[in-house]
This record gives sequence, C-alpha cells and structure tokens, in this order.
Amino acid sequence: MITTLKAGRNLDERQQAERNIRATVEEIIEKVRNHGDAAVRELSLGFDKWDRESYRLSTSEIEQLLDSVPKTVIRDIEFAQKQIRTFARAQRKALTDVEIETIPGVRLGHKNIPVNSVGAYVPGGRYPMVASAHMSVVTAKVAGVKRVIAATPPLKAAPPAATVAAIVLAGADEVFVLGGVQAIAAFALGTATINPVDMLVGPGNAYVAEAKRQLFGTVGIDLLAGPTETLIIADDTADVEMVATDLLGQAEHGPTSPAVLLTTSRSLAEALPAEIERQLKELPTADVAGAAWKNCGSIILADSEEEMIAQADKIGSEHVQVLTRDPKIFLDRMTNYGALFLGPETNVAFGDKVIGTNHTLPTNRASRYTGGLWVGKFLKTVTYQSCTPEASVLIGEYCSRLCEIENFAGHKAQADLRVRRYGKRS
Repeated sequence: MITTLKAGRNLDERQQAERNIRATVEEIIEKVRNHGDAAVRELSLGFDKWDRESYRLSTSEIEQLLDSVPKTVIRDIEFAQKQIRTFARAQRKALTDVEIETIPGVRLGHKNIPVNSVGAYVPGGRYPMVASAHMSVVTAKVAGVKRVIAATPPLKAAPPAATVAAIVLAGADEVFVLGGVQAIAAFALGTATINPVDMLVGPGNAYVAEAKRQLFGTVGIDLLAGPTETLIIADDTADVEMVATDLLGQAEHGPTSPAVLLTTSRSLAEALPAEIERQLKELPTADVAGAAWKNCGSIILADSEEEMIAQADKIGSEHVQVLTRDPKIFLDRMTNYGALFLGPETNVAFGDKVIGTNHTLPTNRASRYTGGLWVGKFLKTVTYQSCTPEASVLIGEYCSRLCEIENFAGHKAQADLRVRRYGKRS
C-alpha cells in the first residue's frame, strides 16, 4: 500500500500560477511580433536593465570574453563538452537511413535530415547555466544543423563570460546576450536584426517554457520543460545523508522544484525531515532549496519493490535516482522517466553537468510519451518512394479500388492514369 507521509502543493495552486504566466507571455510575444527590435529593446530594458546597440556579440567581444575566462574553466568546459559530444556521436551513428524493396519494383526509404536552423536558449538568472550550452549547441552541431544561434541573459549588467565561452566552444554560429521571453520570441518570429530559426531548444524558467509552448507550430521545439523534478527510489540500503543531499541538490533549482523520496524503508522516511533541516542550515542555497522542499517535497512509503516501480512510473519524474540493492531491476522494468541514475556512485548533478547524457528532459509526466533532448530531436525522418512501370500498374490497381471505397474520385484518377499509361507497355 502506498502511504504519503509528506505531500507537495496542490494542483489548483499550480494551475492558477500557470494561468498568470500564460497571459503575461502572450502579451510579450505579441509585442515582439508587432514591433520587432523596438519591443525586444523595451523588454530587455524592463526585465534585465540591459541595453546595447546590438544584442549579438561581435567577434572581438567574444575573443575578449574568452580571454577573460580562467584556463582551468576553459579546460573544464572542454572536458564536459567532450563527454556530451562523444555520447551524441554514438547516438547519431545509431540513426541510419533505410531503403528497401517491398515488392519487385517498389522501393521505399527514409532519410534523416538535420533541421536547418536552431535557436538555443541558455538560462541565466539565479544561476548562469553554462552546462545548457553543451546540451543544446553541441548536440545540434553533432546532428548536422547548419546554423545554431544561442542567447543567454546578462549577468550583473554584463555578458556572462563563462557561459559565452561554453556557447562558442560548443560551436554556435551567433551569440546573443538577451534574456527570457523576448529572446525566445525574437528567435522564433525574427526581427530586422535577427533571422528567425526553424526550431527552439533549451531549458528555462516557467515563462520561457510557456513562450515555447505558445510559439510551437511557428517553430519546432524540443520539449516543454517545467521546474526540475527529482525522484529518489530507495530501500533500507540507502543512507539518509545521501538521500537528503541529492534531494536538496536538485531542489535548489527553484522554489517550485518537486523533490520526492519513494521508499520501502519507514526508518529512512521518518529520518529524512530532520536530516533535510540539518543540511539546510549549512547549504548556501537554502533559501531556494528549503522553499522547494517545504512546498513541493514529498515522502512516499511503499510496501514492496513492485509498488515502488508502479508508483515511480505513475509519477514519471524527470530525474530518477535509484539507491537500492539492485538498481538494474528498475532499468529493466520502469518505463516512465527522463533519465535514470543507477546506484549511489552516480547522481543527477553528474548528468546535469558533465557525464555525457543530456540534461534537457521531460517534466510534468511528459516522460509517458517522450524522452529528452538528443541528436534525434534535431533530425527530420522523411520518407520517399519510387516504382518501376510494372510496379506502378500493380500498386495502381489496388489503389484505385481502395480510393473508390472512400469516394476519393481525384485520388482514384491518379491511380487509374498510371494503370492506363504504364499498363500499355506490358
């Protein structure tokens, strides 16, 4: 039996917050749609107190920023990007073109064609999200995207040097210091100074996610990423210090980030609140992590491993960390998650920053129907077909009869024309 010892905030509160965000974002997008660069400038001044002649960094500015970044930081960025690039290349190799002959004379195939242009948003705000540059720009370039542009907000009224370095080293073709919904809208709709893109990717706050949702259709998107979610699945082999550390480590993303313990160990469940409070006294980001735990943290007690698997799939968390005797059982049997972290030796921070898998992952139970960002998201799998004259007659006869059943006279005429024209040759 599942018992909830601590629950997060209720659905009504979340939905009201979402309605308020939706209206604000709609207004911002319309401003950019109608007024272009002038609206972008007004919004940038209003939200970020940030203005400059061009929001795109020049080559000389990029070089100066790169020179200002300590060499150790550059090396760390390069190491992380090597891991992401290596895994992305392996994923790309797994995606092959296909062509088969289904019956004599009929050839069907598909090709994987990269999207032509991508706009990547690299969040800033409370935390300059250097790692998001690796996840979006590196992966798009490995997929073969020709034009990748990136935007990141200013940090203390200046370009964030380390983030810009990561964007450039990842291979971006254009770098903009521009934040929030105005950057997303400008990339999607285009302005006099920014050519629009075909696809938007990258995480962000609730406003950025809502902007992507509203602009979907005008452009493609990777996914709708909500607040960071983490679920720890644990049994009596897990220790409370690690569980609390790993929950708070993700809760610090924001005050609305769900952090959940799902366990068969009552002693672990009952010990966790005190350990959380102990660690919050020492955690520099306790103001954020503490609010997230108070409002969105949960402790769920299950009777068995089977119950934990079923409940974890029901939750469908973005990040799922498994601290049990045999973590592989959950890899074999779970179906709904963004990314799994198996065993105490790994953790979500590894995936967020450096290990090689992508950190842009589904939230809000979207793991029921999609995975996270990867090279395949940047590829369009398109089909083609060809027929010999003899095959055209054979397929055409079937097609004609099937079109007649559906009363599609024009479709039937297409098939009948091929039967008449190429049937004469036999």
